[in-house]
Amino acid sequence: MTYTDADGLTTDDPAAAVRGEIVEYDAHGLPQRRTRFFLTERELPWLPVSEPAFLLWVLVVLMILWLGVGLVLYLT
Repeated sequence: MTYTDADGLTTDDPAAAVRGEIVEYDAHGLPQRRTRFFLTERELPWLPVSEPAFLLWVLVVLMILWLGVGLVLYLT
């Protein structure tokens, strides 16, 4: 396994990796499959707030809907 951090330096920490390559070997020690990965952080241009704030508001709206449905079912 080869991991690369955000500064482009090789690291052993998978949590700090933003890209890398994982090589799987067969029983004879020959490379069987290579998997490359990369992670990027991008801002959504149409979103006026940060992504965590947006997801928090989505959670609040879903909880209000859930409570509303529960209240309607309770009253009927």
